[in-house]
Amino acid sequence: MIDQICELLIKNYWDPKFETKKKNASWHDPFKIVISCLLSTRTRDEMTDKVAKKLFSKYKNADELANASEADVEKLIYGVGFYRQKAKNIIKTAKMLKNGVPTEKKELMKLPGIGPKCAGVVRAYAFGIDDIPVDTHVNRISQRLGWTKKGTKPEETEKILKKKVHKKYWIPLNYCLVEHGKKICKPIKPKCSECFLRKLCKEGRK
Repeated sequence: MIDQICELLIKNYWDPKFETKKKNASWHDPFKIVISCLLSTRTRDEMTDKVAKKLFSKYKNADELANASEADVEKLIYGVGFYRQKAKNIIKTAKMLKNGVPTEKKELMKLPGIGPKCAGVVRAYAFGIDDIPVDTHVNRISQRLGWTKKGTKPEETEKILKKKVHKKYWIPLNYCLVEHGKKICKPIKPKCSECFLRKLCKEGRK
């Protein structure tokens, strides 16, 4: 049943632009993905995209951002949550990544402001390494589907999903569940009557 759910999610949400074949595409720039993910915490995706575009229009790479002033970065990213702290972290991260972005999760998590979810995003979408980034959407929907128990923490959810879900679905799963969480399986008042997974969902069948 898990494979069936994954196939339905991919059919409805997966965007081919996230495939890592086009290595030169801006989406696949590892440094930009690190910084965008850092910006995204406690911030709506629309705001993250808007702010990241402004930031990268002025500072194109790690070298340029490493030499940026904190005040200037603050102005450019104003609108994201904790923008002052993030400005500090962005400059520190840029200084640490002058020689490139690491692929190992432990190394990525040494970067200021980068946790397990962001490390997974970088591995999956920048390098095409099989990983399952778990954010609030992925964690919530995994519980509703019955894949994990209620109250399971994101890091534990990641371990469980990696045991239950076939590796070929790991990379698309995060993106598809995030989209499903925004559009259908919302935190409050989920639209179960409109959900194409309802008959396969533990909560939806109630």
